[in-house]
Amino acid sequence: MKNQSEAIRYLVQAWPHIVSEVRLVLGSELHYQAMVYHCLRTYGGVPLEQIGMNVKMWIDDPVSDLFRELDARKHENFRGGFEPIPDVCLFSRRIKSDWRRRNAECTMAALLLAIEVKASERQGARLRSGEIIRDINKLAAHRQEAQQRNASFVPVMMVIDTAPTPEERMTSWALSESREACKEVSVEFMYVSPTEHSCSLVGGNKERKLRTDNDFHE
Repeated sequence: MKNQSEAIRYLVQAWPHIVSEVRLVLGSELHYQAMVYHCLRTYGGVPLEQIGMNVKMWIDDPVSDLFRELDARKHENFRGGFEPIPDVCLFSRRIKSDWRRRNAECTMAALLLAIEVKASERQGARLRSGEIIRDINKLAAHRQEAQQRNASFVPVMMVIDTAPTPEERMTSWALSESREACKEVSVEFMYVSPTEHSCSLVGGNKERKLRTDNDFHE
């Protein structure tokens, strides 16, 4: 995997399997992150040496408004940087199998694609657009930090909304708000529920909405 286009291709290739497998089980958000990782390795063909999970990426002296604000909230003894931790990351070969926290500079430079995962896991409650938009804005700020350092990556917001009861799944308004927030800051959006799935990465910038389990091909 050498560039962003290849990283996107791996993710798009794995997406049908992510959709089918996350619909089969009910678990925590961390479990779904692991399932995304598994599908990228098993069906997307992402090399083991180029995919990380919950990768800590320390950023000294952030330039984005959001990361500067989050840094300022910390105790003064711990200010001076911010550490985003994307759920799943795809890297170029430059990473050389090492995305430890101490390797932050190389981790930023080698990052090709970062995924944040949100899942409907709460009893008697549903995912809200506000919490998803917070992650969307973090992805956008992280990309800004990368660009400031002569790097860049594809930010992806993935929502796994597979709760079995409608009362615990997102409202159509919250889903629309989340999609619009992604478009405003050029973050890719992927969504799966028991009856619907969509991926903004398929077919360029035009989001493709699929509503049946076997409708993966136009």
